[in-house]
Amino acid sequence: MTLKYLITGATGGLGAGVLSYLVANLPASEYAAASSKEENRKQFEDRGIAFRVASYDDPQTLETAFEDVENIFFVSTSTFDIEKRRKQHENFIIAAKKMNVKHLWYTSLAFGGYNSDSKADVQQCHLMTEDMLKEAGINFTSIREGLYTDAFPVFMGWYPNTPTVHLPSDGPIAFTLRSELGEANARLMIRGGYDREIVLLTAQETITFSEIVDVINETTGRNVQLELVSPEEFVRLKAGSDEGGKPEGFFKVLLSWYESISKGETSTIDPLMADLLGRQPTSPREAIRALLTENRDYEWHQNYANRG
Repeated sequence: MTLKYLITGATGGLGAGVLSYLVANLPASEYAAASSKEENRKQFEDRGIAFRVASYDDPQTLETAFEDVENIFFVSTSTFDIEKRRKQHENFIIAAKKMNVKHLWYTSLAFGGYNSDSKADVQQCHLMTEDMLKEAGINFTSIREGLYTDAFPVFMGWYPNTPTVHLPSDGPIAFTLRSELGEANARLMIRGGYDREIVLLTAQETITFSEIVDVINETTGRNVQLELVSPEEFVRLKAGSDEGGKPEGFFKVLLSWYESISKGETSTIDPLMADLLGRQPTSPREAIRALLTENRDYEWHQNYANRG
C-alpha cells in the first residue's frame, strides 16, 4: 500500500510540527513518522501513528523506510561535522532514488535568501545537499526555512541574567516562529508542485539584534545593553565566560553567521508562507514579546551545551 507522506525527524521540533498538522487534517493511513531510533516507536504507535525507523547512517533502514512512499519530509541532520552531515544526506538521497520516492521536501536554511553563494558556515551543507539533489535527478523542493524566532537567545548569546550582549555585528533577520513553519511546511507538501525548485518560508518582517534588546527591555523591565565588539574580542569574551558552556570553536563558527547577517543575507522575505497559512505569520517583534510575556526568563535549549 502506498504511503503518501513520511515525516523524518518526527521527534524534533519542526518535524513534530509538520506531523501534528497532518494528524489534525489527514486520514491516518496517509502519513507515518520516522526517526533514527527504534525506541521512539511506542510514542507514535500509542497515538495511532504508523512508525518507521530511518537512520541516516544506515542505508538499509532508509531503503526499508522509504518503500512505497510518495513524499518524504527530509529533515536535515544537526551535526556540526560537515563531512558527516554530507554523507548522511547522501545516504538519504541515494536511498530515496533507489526506492523511487516521488518527491523529497528538504529542510534547508534561509541564509542568502534565494542566492546560493552564502559564506555562512551553517549554510554550506545545505548548499551541498541542494547540489546533490540536483545531480541525483530526483524530484525535490528545497525549503529554505526562516531562522527560528524561538532560538533568538542562542543567536544573541543572551541569557536571563545577561546585562550586556556582546556581538561582532548587527543586522536584519526575518525571524520566523517554528510552530508556524511546521504548519506552512505541511501545507506546502499537501499543495504539491514546486518541482526541483527552491522556496523560501519566512515571516513578513525583519528585526535586528539591537531591536530585540529593546523588546527584551520593554517586555521584562530589564536594562540589557548591546555592545558591538571586534570578531576577536567577541570570541575571547564568549569563550571564557559563556553561561551555557559552549566551546571556543562554537563562537568561531558563529563569526561567519554574523558576517552574513550584517550583509543582509537573512533579510529576504517572501509572501509564500503567508499564502500557505492564509494569514500573516507572526512578526519577529510580536513573537519575541509573546515568548517573554509568557516567561520573562525565556530560554532556548541549544544555548546550554552544559545541560547534557
